[in-house]
Amino acid sequence: MASSETDASVQERLDRAFQALSDSVRRAIIARLSTGPATVNELAEPFAITTQAVSRHIHVLEEAGLVTRSRDAQRRPVHLRAGALEELTSWIDRYRLIHEQRFRTLDTVLGDLAGAGATDHQNTSKE
Repeated sequence: MASSETDASVQERLDRAFQALSDSVRRAIIARLSTGPATVNELAEPFAITTQAVSRHIHVLEEAGLVTRSRDAQRRPVHLRAGALEELTSWIDRYRLIHEQRFRTLDTVLGDLAGAGATDHQNTSKE
């Protein structure tokens, strides 16, 4: 992320990407593109929708910055923008790591309490 980018522009990009990924067809398209570029016809094959509908889904993904299109003679393959997914993953990981640390702290506290309870139980049974 460039230092000249504002927090607002980053938030807008995240909003567009998450909104684009809220649709199951678009998530399936992203999953397919993770294996390599594909044309609209290739992307439309597994769906019971028209190629025009798939084109509209690709347009939404393109507007969100998740995919690009190129020209290869008569073909116009769609490509996944891995960097955009890395930005989403980075945003998610930031919060996942915070919560993982909280759970580790909780595990430590519970372990200490369980150890103290076992010691108290041993001392009580010896009396």
